[in-house]
Amino acid sequence: MVGVPIILSIVALAVVGVLVLIMLKQSEGTERMKELSRLIQEGARTFLKREYIAVGIVVGVIAVGFLLARQWQIAVPFVVGAVTSALAGYIAMSIATRSNARTAEAARHGLKQALAISFTGGASTGLVVVGIALLGLCIIYLAFGGQPQYINGYAMGASLVALFARAGGGIYTKAADMGADLVGKVEQGIPEDDPRNPAVIADNVGDNVGDIAGLGSDLFESYIEAIIAVVTIGVALSGIHSSLALLPFKLAALGIGVSIIGVLTVRSVRTKEPQQALNLGTYVGAILMVVGTFITIRRGGFPIGLFWAIVAGLLTGLIIGWVSEFYSSSKFRPTRELAKASQTGPAITVVSGIGLGMQSTLIPTVIIAVATIISFKCGGLYGVALAAFGMLSILGITLAVDSYGPVADNAGGITEMAGLGDDVREITDKLDAVGNTTAAIGKGFAIGSAAFASLGLITAYLAIAGQEILLSFRAPSQTVWFIGGLLVGGMIPYLFSSMIAGGVSKVAFKIIEEVRRQFREIPGLAEGTGSPDSSKCVDIAAVGALKSMMLPGIIAIVVPILVGFVFGTVALAGILIGALVVGLQLGIQTANSGAALDNAKKYIEEGNFGGKGSDAHKAAVIGDTVGDPMKDAMGPSINILIKLMAVISLVLAPLLAR
Repeated sequence: MVGVPIILSIVALAVVGVLVLIMLKQSEGTERMKELSRLIQEGARTFLKREYIAVGIVVGVIAVGFLLARQWQIAVPFVVGAVTSALAGYIAMSIATRSNARTAEAARHGLKQALAISFTGGASTGLVVVGIALLGLCIIYLAFGGQPQYINGYAMGASLVALFARAGGGIYTKAADMGADLVGKVEQGIPEDDPRNPAVIADNVGDNVGDIAGLGSDLFESYIEAIIAVVTIGVALSGIHSSLALLPFKLAALGIGVSIIGVLTVRSVRTKEPQQALNLGTYVGAILMVVGTFITIRRGGFPIGLFWAIVAGLLTGLIIGWVSEFYSSSKFRPTRELAKASQTGPAITVVSGIGLGMQSTLIPTVIIAVATIISFKCGGLYGVALAAFGMLSILGITLAVDSYGPVADNAGGITEMAGLGDDVREITDKLDAVGNTTAAIGKGFAIGSAAFASLGLITAYLAIAGQEILLSFRAPSQTVWFIGGLLVGGMIPYLFSSMIAGGVSKVAFKIIEEVRRQFREIPGLAEGTGSPDSSKCVDIAAVGALKSMMLPGIIAIVVPILVGFVFGTVALAGILIGALVVGLQLGIQTANSGAALDNAKKYIEEGNFGGKGSDAHKAAVIGDTVGDPMKDAMGPSINILIKLMAVISLVLAPLLAR
């Protein structure tokens, strides 16, 4: 039944193995470069170990709760989902941190060589995530006879780990980034990634735990939740092991196959423009996915409307990516206008950046709404869930393109700290600039896919507990519970975001104080004759992030359980829909505002509006520090919030419907 998906999952992991072996044969460069890379590796491993221990305690408590409720069939998939999600994030981080120094060394020999190695780190993340996610899901499906209420536990475990990984990693990386920038660039007037800055290593560690391990876990759960939503509705419509229930597994296998082709396309294409190579791989994957889906639908005897539902989802993902690029890339007018506004000071910069992000919510929201209507017309509730999966069907290549960015960023940091020269830094900066664009596209894709995946999960929830909910619209006494749920659900993303932002601020404050102390107390540090204590900043960021991530995570878990059992399925439906609607807008706005503020700063650093050291640059740096927690902590965490609440509700639906 799921033999081909299992085989393709193993093939994806085998391809990763080959890519990693090729990458490990490349030189790490000088002893200084090796030392810097090892510091980043050690910091990332230490943080993830601490984070996974903390998350493991939460997972253990919830698993025991399922066992006490005599739901071991949910407890086992739940634990497996948590373990596989953590494993995928850890493997991706390990590969990425071994790619950074090798990318910097390759940059000494040319752009093409550096792109090949940095993309290997990203490609490994993409293929590891889809390979492990689908393989684990297939095993759980076979072990528990395809029962949706049990395989939903797999998604819940993955979602729980993803929330803590994204929130903890986001707080870590942005607190370190803010500390490094505000003291280093603004107060001390030293370059980005200067080895004198004690927070630079922590900043580079944060790129990996937040934008590699965190992002990997984020899209891991989106991917499997989109598949599970289709399976759940397929079972409700035509039974276990029916063709409708098995279709998403076939399409997932196809998606892995075309993603591998997309990865190989990027590695083989010859061009001086990294963005062209990365775009080509994505487009090749998308085109092959459309063709393969059409053949699968026709040969399987499915209604042709299902094909159009998948295409609607796939195109929605691409369009959201394009919109994110338009609003956040310095190639286009919005970000250049934002850079121009920096000439008037930081206040105008920040206000303009926030406004730009708000404006960027228009097209993605409309396109998701249109795609939802089209997919429903083409296949009913099943079509809506299938469209959500269509958006994530080529995750292997889209995540590869996105994850390449942090590797390039780390390579630039190592280049600066190792003193490799301006010509090498120019190459790594070019890779990093492209990485910022792909990261912005990836974040837009992540929030769009989160919204669609949540929509699929909510659709599946309605399919199980929907009769009472549908009747509620004819009974005012029930409708008021639904409306109340909408209002409260819409508030939750704001409450959650405020906690994440507060966590970043508290940890950043401690790092800033520590960096200032070291510049003040370590003899010769500012002049370059003293050595910073980077481990202190790494430890502050790690401890602070772990403390700050717990309360937001607990809220995301407790709210759907409390509302479902105390106020019922109707109020819970309102909570889910309210959180989805508001979370979608807030997620897009914060992601694009932050990305635009970041790229406006980089546009000035390229020599525009006075270049580095100018008043415009100082204003843009402050704008960037405001935008950083928005794009890398608040926005990405909202993605997981709405998905986790939806999947917990789906797990509880059979119990609530009794």
